[in-house]
Amino acid sequence: MNLAAELSKARQIAEFALRTKTQSSKDVAQFGLKSALANQILRKYSRNKKLKRVGSMKLTVPSQSIKREGNELRVACLGLSLPMTFRKDFTKVNQIELDKEFAYVAVTIPEPETKEVSNWIGVDRNATGHVAVVANPKSGKVWKLGKLAQHIHKKYSAIRKVLQRAGKYRKVKAIRNRESKIIRDINHKISKKIVDIAERMNSGIKLEKLNGIRRNRHHSRNFNATLHSWSFHQLERFLQYKAKMRGIPLAYVEPRNTSQECSPCGSVGTREGKKFVCESNECKHVDHADANAGFNIALRPPLVESIGQLHADRDVCKGSSDTPKGATL
Repeated sequence: MNLAAELSKARQIAEFALRTKTQSSKDVAQFGLKSALANQILRKYSRNKKLKRVGSMKLTVPSQSIKREGNELRVACLGLSLPMTFRKDFTKVNQIELDKEFAYVAVTIPEPETKEVSNWIGVDRNATGHVAVVANPKSGKVWKLGKLAQHIHKKYSAIRKVLQRAGKYRKVKAIRNRESKIIRDINHKISKKIVDIAERMNSGIKLEKLNGIRRNRHHSRNFNATLHSWSFHQLERFLQYKAKMRGIPLAYVEPRNTSQECSPCGSVGTREGKKFVCESNECKHVDHADANAGFNIALRPPLVESIGQLHADRDVCKGSSDTPKGATL
């Protein structure tokens, strides 16, 4: 099979679909691509009114055209066999996307039962200078994750300002997309690290319910710009599906005063930058402000409405493009 030739046919069909908005495989039969593959392209490029041009092209093979034979996946319409070099405990192959180099395999994996945990770790996503600070009250250990993200944002923000002054708006868009991909990769690595910590310590994960974070917090101008560039919701989604795949419980807590209460005694303290000081005469606890917030998040009871929150990630259920797919050469 000449995959490059099949991809060329797919591009021609995509361009034809953009021009004509046809949804019938009979109208593109002259291009010589199997109807099962042509239909996938027509659905994407004929129905989506926002698409104006054909970008990178992939062949999408639907589940009904894929068969599992031993340790291989057989794509009959292309005469192609793919070795399964990824986890084999899936129940169904949903689709395969093919480009010139890789096969992206989307599968359905059985959901493990939620584990019974003996501890909770708290994740402060509203940290100063980091994407997240993780705290474990049982061991007293703290992990500060994602310091690079703030530097990445400042770097690309400065580049965009120079390009905007020069009127190079297409370059501005390209730079914004590049920054977004870097931040997404950072969020993937951070979420994996947090889930690894939770699994290693037989802990659940607690997060603040941060709806409206950009409205109800007051930060410096520079930090607000950075705050908007970090995708808190994206990190949350990544944590949800990664925790779900390993059976790790995830819950939400009330965010009010997590950075102003003393984690050992519960008294109100003062926060100045990264430093927290308890005002209680009996305590006088001093801590890193974000670490103190992480301990408070871990120690707070979960919100009633957060029960079952792990199953409410609609993007994952629908097959989010941020959800990684197994890949084989």
